[in-house]
Amino acid sequence: MSHSPLSILSQVDFNGNPLSEELLAKTFHQLMDEHGYVLMCNVPDTFDQVRFCRALGAFVPNYTGAVVGDVRPEPGMDDVYHAGNTRPLTPHTEGYDFAVLPPRYIALWCVTPASGAGGETTLCDTRPWTQALADDERERLLEHTYDWKTTEGVQRLGLDLKTRHPILEEHEKGLIVRFSCNNLLRDDDDPVAELQERWQLAFETEHIAVTYQRNDMLVWDNWRLLHARNAFTDRSRHLRRIQIAA
Repeated sequence: MSHSPLSILSQVDFNGNPLSEELLAKTFHQLMDEHGYVLMCNVPDTFDQVRFCRALGAFVPNYTGAVVGDVRPEPGMDDVYHAGNTRPLTPHTEGYDFAVLPPRYIALWCVTPASGAGGETTLCDTRPWTQALADDERERLLEHTYDWKTTEGVQRLGLDLKTRHPILEEHEKGLIVRFSCNNLLRDDDDPVAELQERWQLAFETEHIAVTYQRNDMLVWDNWRLLHARNAFTDRSRHLRRIQIAA
């Protein structure tokens, strides 16, 4: 079951006038702190997304090295698990396959929305789930490290990344959650298998779904939220993407 996003920020006021940079930033951070994500709408063509993202932190390059990545169907990727096709993506965080800290924020903005059904970005807040963990489970998720691999699509680009991290990591700037339904390497009887199933089921019932209009911009806290994507058919769907460090 999908829910509509609540954390929506209009870049223009009730009179149709642009918000000041100061007010836009203040409201953005208030909403981000409360919800872990912000969907910006009524975005003018003149809005500088890269400049806005730069104020949030240093940029983290995408897998190809491009800082501003394109998310759209790519030739030769339809048969693998990869953002560059039209297939669904399962709930995950970004950067679990990085040797360094994962990006704090992910920003997506819409160049060309998908016509027809599908193509929504889906999000769910893990904060209530981590707060509800029993002490022994939380301790195990903080202390036990797992092997992670990168996606099939990224491997096809020539990057066969392998890392070892815990699922939960305490950091001075907040709790880091790493999660993947299909790229965390584990034994079938590992207790984390039950956690993956539990969180995936919770995601299915609690997630919000973002349907993009042109220029809409979605930013979320990647240490806190899981995200996924619904399948779609319109191959002209085109988003741009920036990863931002803490």
